[in-house]
Amino acid sequence: MSKKHFIALADFLKHPEGSCEPFTPKQVEHLADFCQAQNPRFNRERFLDYVAGLCGPCGGSIKA
Repeated sequence: MSKKHFIALADFLKHPEGSCEPFTPKQVEHLADFCQAQNPRFNRERFLDYVAGLCGPCGGSIKA
């Protein structure tokens, strides 16, 4: 998976469509572990911070 795929996945986790229930933090962490196993350059902490709304998709500040 590429960075583009990881960002799209994180965007879905942040805003589940339809009647989806929000993902639990444990589910998101488990998915982050899987992503890290797929790509050694995957930044697990940045992914989790982005899903939580603590940073932008590339790790920078959130743009208004």
